[in-house]
Amino acid sequence: MDQTQRIDPNRTMLTGAPALNDPLKTQAMGAFDPLKTSAMAAMVPQDKGLAVEVIPSREATMANGPAREQFLVELTAAGVPVMGGFGSSTRTPLNLCLVIDRSGSMEGPPLDYVKQACSYVVDMLGPNDVLSIVTFEESVDVLMPPQRVTNKQPIKDGIQRLMPGNTTNLYDGLSLAAQQVGGITDPNRATRLVVLTDGDPTAGIKDFSALVNHAGEIKQRGITCTFLGFGPDYNEELLASMAKRAGGNYYYIPSPEMIPEVFRLELDKLMTSVARNLKLEMKVARWVTLRAPQTSASGEVNLPLADLERGASIQQVFDFDFTNHPLGHYRVANGKLSYDDLVSGKTEVIDIDFIMEFTADTARYSSPQNPRVQGAAQIALVSKAVEKTILGMKTGVLTQMGAIQELQKTQMLLAQEGRTAEAQEVTMALRALQTGNQSQAEKTLMGTMVQLDQGKKKQ
Repeated sequence: MDQTQRIDPNRTMLTGAPALNDPLKTQAMGAFDPLKTSAMAAMVPQDKGLAVEVIPSREATMANGPAREQFLVELTAAGVPVMGGFGSSTRTPLNLCLVIDRSGSMEGPPLDYVKQACSYVVDMLGPNDVLSIVTFEESVDVLMPPQRVTNKQPIKDGIQRLMPGNTTNLYDGLSLAAQQVGGITDPNRATRLVVLTDGDPTAGIKDFSALVNHAGEIKQRGITCTFLGFGPDYNEELLASMAKRAGGNYYYIPSPEMIPEVFRLELDKLMTSVARNLKLEMKVARWVTLRAPQTSASGEVNLPLADLERGASIQQVFDFDFTNHPLGHYRVANGKLSYDDLVSGKTEVIDIDFIMEFTADTARYSSPQNPRVQGAAQIALVSKAVEKTILGMKTGVLTQMGAIQELQKTQMLLAQEGRTAEAQEVTMALRALQTGNQSQAEKTLMGTMVQLDQGKKKQ
């Protein structure tokens, strides 16, 4: 039996379930027909950007005793990638700020390739897009305030006049960039800062926690930040942590000639965005404990999620403990997903219920886990394994051979779960380690970890 609980885009209702008014109680579900819970995979309504599925690990779990089960919440973005590429009129309009490090270490080929990449971005944008450009070194400057991209040559001429400066003031660069995009309030736009830097912050506020928290504060204002780390000297742990808090992507760029291609890749994602500012809120019922993700003292979960482009999905696994439930169907948790829908141009809210049947039938509660839930849970474990490997290399706990062995296991698991892009990144890290370039391996793996932590994948 397909165990998918189908989610109506306006309200989570399971066939046969009565109205549920008290979110604190683990409520029994009267007149519940388990044969009616089977549903096809969630389809995205044409006027909405997302659909949601809630999938229990098993059809039923053990009653009258301790039990543990997992639920998978999967968010699926509308349709398939837009046909027609960058020139398509149906693509998502942008509110984009390029935030460019022009410190002294960027002098020469790195800054030349940045100029090429920025000019490429200008060529790909159109009159429906709003672009701003901020540069930072010891001081921060607005190279171009927010404006529609109607006259491209003067913009590209200004980019070509960029000159290297001195030290690196990342904090103030972010602040000034957030001011540029923050004044544009069109709900149909994908709003993003794209930050490129090649070194540690050496001016302004340099504290690790302060910078990460700053990225989180910008995200709370509805602004997502992507971070591009270039070369061997930047702090990958800092940029990856900022990207995670800011809900954006993280890229490692080992050589300057790759800068334009990475810009193109990020722009492609932005132009097909369908949902931003995603937030999943949930509260568990009485006599239910959530092992992961972590809850507050009141049993609540508040998860900010990454923006989604067409053809992508996010998987989030919830791991429950049940102490001693009697026979029957119960709602063990409920919640809601809120997001800015770039298809409808509205803030949408989808209600979510977690329903579990408790049974005395040993065959049913001992049945194998749903493979989709099992696979998503395995990916969450792989993310922790990658983080452990990075830490082991940094601290010297893992030898080069030990790290290679761990990464070979990780690469195999990712390939088995169909995570081809992440498996390829681990392969790149393995090659770097085998040639003695541990720094490059660590920077590559940070990108893998961010992607896995987001639970995000292409269909």
